[in-house]
Parts: sequence; C-alpha cells; structure tokens
Amino acid sequence: MAEHLPVLVIVIPLMSAVIIPLAGRANSLYSWYITVAVTFSCFLISSSLLNTVMNTGRISYWLGGWEPPWGIEYVIDYLNGFVLVVVSFILFIVSLYARKSIEMEIDEDKTTTFYSIYLLFAAGLMGIINTGDIFNLYVFIEIASLAGYALIAAGRKREALMASYNYLILGTIAATFILLGIGYLYMATGTLNMADLREKLPALYDSKVVLTAFAFFTVGLSLKLALFPLHIWLPNAYAYSPSVVGAVMAATATKVGAYAMLRIMFTVFRVDFDPEAVPVTKILLVLSSIAIIAGSVLAIAQTTIKRMLAYSSVGQIGYIVLGAALVNQTAMTGSILHILNHALMKGTLFLATGAVVYKTGIDDISGLRGMGRKMPFSMAAFTIGGLSMIGVPLTVGFVSKWYIAVGALNAGMWYFVPVILLSSLLTTVYFWRIIESIYFPRKTKDRGQGAGGRGQNTERRTQSADINTPESEIYGEAPLGMLIPTLILAGLCIFFGVAAFLPVSVAEKTAAMLLGGM
Repeated sequence: MAEHLPVLVIVIPLMSAVIIPLAGRANSLYSWYITVAVTFSCFLISSSLLNTVMNTGRISYWLGGWEPPWGIEYVIDYLNGFVLVVVSFILFIVSLYARKSIEMEIDEDKTTTFYSIYLLFAAGLMGIINTGDIFNLYVFIEIASLAGYALIAAGRKREALMASYNYLILGTIAATFILLGIGYLYMATGTLNMADLREKLPALYDSKVVLTAFAFFTVGLSLKLALFPLHIWLPNAYAYSPSVVGAVMAATATKVGAYAMLRIMFTVFRVDFDPEAVPVTKILLVLSSIAIIAGSVLAIAQTTIKRMLAYSSVGQIGYIVLGAALVNQTAMTGSILHILNHALMKGTLFLATGAVVYKTGIDDISGLRGMGRKMPFSMAAFTIGGLSMIGVPLTVGFVSKWYIAVGALNAGMWYFVPVILLSSLLTTVYFWRIIESIYFPRKTKDRGQGAGGRGQNTERRTQSADINTPESEIYGEAPLGMLIPTLILAGLCIFFGVAAFLPVSVAEKTAAMLLGGM
C-alpha cells in the first residue's frame, strides 16, 4: 500500500468530499469529524512521503500503470514533498478550528456542503503539488479554483458573492492563459510530461512558440499567485469570506501558486532558460520589489483587520518571487522557506482574527482596543504572528528574509536589501498600531473612534454576539477548539525561528535541486 501513497493523498479527500453529504444527512457533526480525520491522514501521508524522499530520493508513481510520457506520472521530490507537508498541515489545523467558526459565519444548512467543498479544495491542492503532467496540473488548478470560489461565497456577507465572482472572472482568465501555455508546449514538443519536457525544451529555447508558452504560463500563474499588479482579486476575497476560508486561502492557495510557478520555471524550463526576448527574471525582480513595498503601504491604509492582512499577503508573496528570481541557492532557500513561514504567520493571524470575530463580531482594527486583557491568549498569538511578519529575530519571518537578503548580496544586487528593510519598517508601522491598541489602549470618549480617527463602529455584533448580550458573555477567550489550533501555529512561528536548521536543511536541498546542483 505504501507505493500508492502519492495518489492516495489525492484520492482520500476527493472520495471523502462525495461521502460527506451522505454522512451529514444523519448528523452535520459527522461532516466535521470526517474532515478532520481526512486532513490529518493527508498530513501523515505527506510526512511519510517527505521522509521517504529525504532518505531514498525521488518517488515516481505511474497512474494506472501507464508508463510516462504516455501515462500520467505523479512525482514526489524535495520541492513538492516539502510543500505537501506545509499545505496538508495547514488544512488539518484549519479543519480543527473550523467547527465553531463556521457555526457563527455560515448558515447551518450549508455546513455539510462547506466541508465537502473544503475537501474538494484540499484534493485540488494535493493534485497540483503531486502531478508531473502539465495538463493534469491544469485540471487540478481548476478543481481547487472552483472549490475556492464556492468557499469564498459560503458566508453570510453579500459582499462575499461579488468577491467570489471577481475571483471567478480573473481565475478563468488565468486558467485560459495556463491552458494556452500548455497547448503551445504540446504543439512544440508533443509531450505533456514535465520530465520529458525538461529534456526536449533546451533544443527549442529559441522557438517563438516556446517563448509564447512561457509568457502565457508566467502571466497565468502570476494571476493565480496574486503577484502585484495582478493581485486585485485577493483583498476582497480574503476580507469578505468566512474567517476560516480567509485563513486557509492565505496560508495554502497562494503558496501552491508559488509552488506551481517554481515547478514550471525551474523544472520544466530549467534554470538556464532566460531568453533576451522575454527577460522574465528581470521583470519578476521588478514586480516582486514593487509588490513588497506596495503591499505594505496599502496595508497601512486599511481600517479592517482582514483587508490589512490581505494586502500584507501581497507583499509577502513578493518575497517568495524575489527569492526565486534572484536565481542563486541562498535566495532560493529563503524563497522556499517563506512558503512555510508565511503559511504559519498568516495562518496564525487569520485564526486569531477569526477568534475575535467569533467572540465580538468586530473586524475593525479600532475594535481591538484593550483586547489583550479580554482575550489574552488569542492576542498573544496575533502578536507573535505580527512580530514574525516584521521579521524580528527568533521568529520564522526573520529567517527567510535573512536568506533572501544574503542571496541578493551574493548576486551582487545589494539594492534589494533596502527594499526588504523598508518593507519590514512599513510592516512594523501597521502591526505596531494594532499591538499598541491591544495592550496599551488610549482612553477615548467615543468607542467608535479607532486607529487614525476613522470612526469605525465597534458595537457591531453578529448572531453569536448581538448588541443585547452582556459584556461578560461577549468578551472572553475563544473556545478551546479555536484557541488550540491558533496557539499551535503561533508556537511554530517561534519554534522554527529558533530551530531554523530543521526547515533550512530541507529548503537548501530543494534549492540545490531546482538550480541543478543535485
């Protein structure tokens, strides 16, 4: 059975997504139990696959026994083994957290459907990561995207429908670009297998068809990744979706997009593909630098927590792309590390924010005033996530930023170091105003006047905490089912900042593999 693990990590959530509606008819709680069990099993399988790769090397699985390039091949190496563990772990942690959160933010009759779509989303992500076939990659991108559109629209906010629709339109455009890229590559090479493409493409690097395919792939994946200025779908999608959806999208969807870009750029096209006609690495260096600064500046201007975190994600995606575009092992190590680190940091922040929304119905930054006393553990987790985003030493954010900065110096591109430092300074500005409000609230006559005097209404209440509820019931720590997953992610932000050698050892081998060193 062990030899089938590469496909089981996809099949298990895919089949469970079909089973959940049947189980939910008996008791909607069964849907949650199945989701937790399935995501945990995916994490165990992913960990086993990564361990096998670390000990014995690359794993190849032929679907249906058909030998590649004729059949579909699933491949596990350092890169997708690492990303599999990150994504499956986040999916598991968020599923633990989800029960209480969606009770408040999603209609009861939709909860079973929500869990079914959640597992469909998980299956899509697992498929994107595992496949060694570019058309199969497109199929799984569409599965994950369609599930993502539905998850974003699942809440009670009417704005979520428009956010989902905008994401659908832009996601369809991105998918069309990717499909065109696949078509041009197949026309030039006659194969869809990534390993086979890797062997055939070097002789065709000067082909205009191949250059066109690469351009389509880059634009399509940049849109899926939400790389500035193709990020316009992301802020509303994160801000108006249910808290648990914002958490899983921020921590996994864009990370898988980053993985797909790395896979196409460095596995299919190889590191030596850098045509003068399409200077992609130079373009990505410029766009990622702009993203890093613009994301931070736009985050400062926000008055709601989720939108601030959304724009912050735009900047953090820039770090991943910058490290990859520098094309040296140190910077690439930082880029790969940031896939893990940003998943942990942003997962922590969204889950802590969701806990506040659950207890108070407040999403305004001004509404966090004094919350350090009312929800000490949730706010401690939020603070750890914020410090990690800034890049304070002994947190995960510092480690990946350090590697990217050193990589820039090694590449002779010192001018990217001030970009990283300026971004950290801007991140300090927008997170410190929240941390200050949480722990050192200023006394004001009007509770509605928040940070920056924007006058947000902090008396809003959701169905779980309406305006007539006594304050003693409104405030207080989140339920343990929400608090424990949040604290686990916050703890890992510190643990992997101190014991950085653990993820670094995997990231260094992954970077060497991508750049042709092993």
